[in-house]
Amino acid sequence: MNSEELREIAINALEDLKGIDITAMDVRSLTSIADYMIICTGRSSRHAKALADNVAIKAKENKASFVRTEGESDGEWILVDLGDVVVHVMLANARSFYSLEDLWEPVKDLRDQEAKG
Repeated sequence: MNSEELREIAINALEDLKGIDITAMDVRSLTSIADYMIICTGRSSRHAKALADNVAIKAKENKASFVRTEGESDGEWILVDLGDVVVHVMLANARSFYSLEDLWEPVKDLRDQEAKG
């Protein structure tokens, strides 16, 4: 299964359970740890856990070769590692505080400058 198919499975699983503000970022040119980062907000820790569980279940149903989860105990920030796709399910406060989307912008800007220079 390629990373684009895995990304779509994860996004559909989040949409199925009404994940909020789903953002998918192509990070292939920025890092070697993953091809895509997906960030989603849950309404509560129970909702966040259900979202993360659904991503893991759908990935396994589609024969994903690697599925690991972290952070399910408190549900504030749950990471679902699918190998080439990493899914972050966060509560609104954690998402605002850590601002993962903004963390990648300086890296993108630096890579763009290096490519031009």
